[in-house]
Amino acid sequence: MWARRGTRPRAPRDRRHAWAYLFGAVCPERAVGAALVLPYADAAATGLHLAEIGRHVAPGAHGVVVLDGAGWHAAGGLAVPGNLTLLPLPRYSPELNPVENQG
Repeated sequence: MWARRGTRPRAPRDRRHAWAYLFGAVCPERAVGAALVLPYADAAATGLHLAEIGRHVAPGAHGVVVLDGAGWHAAGGLAVPGNLTLLPLPRYSPELNPVENQG
């Protein structure tokens, strides 16, 4: 942008923004995934994601969901479908989380 020396040119910019949070889970054995795109990340969103995962578990099977240390993963009152078990990772263990261990 051109401007006279010693002046501050106007630089209008769009300050609007929107956030999107991606929730995803996969079953490598069956090549099945369950994902949601939500405008927030909290216990309610985690509950929606767990319900979505539960719908994709094969009939008669039981799913295990590995969780990192996000606060909303351990929120009290989190509704967990009967066909899922939550497996939280120990604190400070990125080597156990395949998503963190890319490279």
